[in-house]
Amino acid sequence: MLFDLVPAASAFLACALLGAAIIRGYTGFGFSAIFIACASLVANPLPFIPVVFMVEITMTLLQARGLRGHIDWQRARALLSGAALALPVAIWVMLQLPAQIVQFLISAIIAALSAIMLGGWVLRQPLRRRGHVLTGMVAGCANAAGVGGLPVAACLGAQPIPAATFRATMIVFLTGIDLMTLPLLGLGGQITADTFVAALMAVPFVAAGILLGNRRFAAAPPATFRRLATWLLLSLSVLGMLRSLT
Repeated sequence: MLFDLVPAASAFLACALLGAAIIRGYTGFGFSAIFIACASLVANPLPFIPVVFMVEITMTLLQARGLRGHIDWQRARALLSGAALALPVAIWVMLQLPAQIVQFLISAIIAALSAIMLGGWVLRQPLRRRGHVLTGMVAGCANAAGVGGLPVAACLGAQPIPAATFRATMIVFLTGIDLMTLPLLGLGGQITADTFVAALMAVPFVAAGILLGNRRFAAAPPATFRRLATWLLLSLSVLGMLRSLT
């Protein structure tokens, strides 16, 4: 089995993949965090991070139509420039840590960011470029754990941004940061033959989830569902922390 998973764990992760893809298609974020939080419950999540990034890039291709007119390129560029500054050091640090500590840290990062998002943090005025660069740096650090989208989702969600702009800008940011992170993980020895096989096997689940999520987004605003997804992230991350301590 891929990554030495038992059949039951593989089936669980396939279901998690489909559910996370539906949420990504609907809200524009949450795929990697939800899937990695689920992976933390049954295995060491670190090998799954490059798989998730490859899959996220594929999802962008499936969602590309209709995004262009809604992307806030100024915000996206500032966020990505900040992420590029922080990523190399963050990846290096994460790869030096023991697997059990990595598992706990990933779950703790997801829990903390989910709690911030659920706290209803609101900015009185939109951030300028410097604020978005700093947010990108935080996201770069978090992306060493595969969850760089959460700080950006919290930042954009705290500003008066239309739902379509939020979703499109998140998708562009996630694609960009994944493209920057994958070579660093490759240099760190985290990309293997299993990585590519798992990414290919994930495509049907992801395609189905994205189509379902896109249809839901077209029918109704995703604000309430985004909050439910964040509660799910918080619950999964707490379970992941408890599992890493046992």
